Amino acid sequence: LKVLSHIDSILRSPRAPPSIYRRGKGPVQSCMKENGQDCGFEHLPLTIEMWADQLMALKDLHRSLRKLSLELVPWHTADPQDNKESIRVEDLQFIVDAILEEIENKEKNSQTPSLQTLSGIVSHFQKLFDVNSLNGVYPRMNEVYTKLGEMTNAMRNLHELLELDSSAPPTMVVDTVGKLCDIINKNVTEQVQQLLGTQDIHSIINKLEEHERFFPPFQALIQDLLSVLEIRNLDDILPVVRSLK
Repeated sequence: LKVLSHIDSILRSPRAPPSIYRRGKGPVQSCMKENGQDCGFEHLPLTIEMWADQLMALKDLHRSLRKLSLELVPWHTADPQDNKESIRVEDLQFIVDAILEEIENKEKNSQTPSLQTLSGIVSHFQKLFDVNSLNGVYPRMNEVYTKLGEMTNAMRNLHELLELDSSAPPTMVVDTVGKLCDIINKNVTEQVQQLLGTQDIHSIINKLEEHERFFPPFQALIQDLLSVLEIRNLDDILPVVRSLK
């Protein structure tokens, strides 16, 4: 009776689960306390068996968490319950908290690049822009930034002048400029043909050759006239010659 009374006092304590103690519904059982009431733990063997299974499962869960901890945080020292048979929920919570803390630290640190990453970025910049030393990195960065700004402004102006959409790629801008150049060259050719009075390219060549044969002697004659008449302007040649008649 003393043992049963002790168990009953434990089951009735505030720390005990609410559903573990059940007052008997049938006739009074043989396990009676001194005051004559039934003990109320006829279902206790099943609960104890369930607890035993859960304690065994707790060991398996602890083993699995330890394997996971070794994979994620291998530098953590083993918890003090590794070599003991009894496993507590606190031990499992300790492992889970350690893993969660490590994950949170990795997320925070992932936002800050490592020294190796920064060194790789600088080396890549040196290769791309032909920088031989670290001292030349900042000047070349400034140069690249300036050139990029100039190119961006030039492309923006070309988009506006050519009446292209701002999203038009550089290849479209180049093609449009090429077409304009073709149109301008074609107009210049037509104007030269009209000026020389011919539509035949061979006639144009002949006229240019005639010009080359005629212009040097004509220029020499004009220079001699200016020297003989002691004048400097072409417009003065005719008045001076008339005055000599």
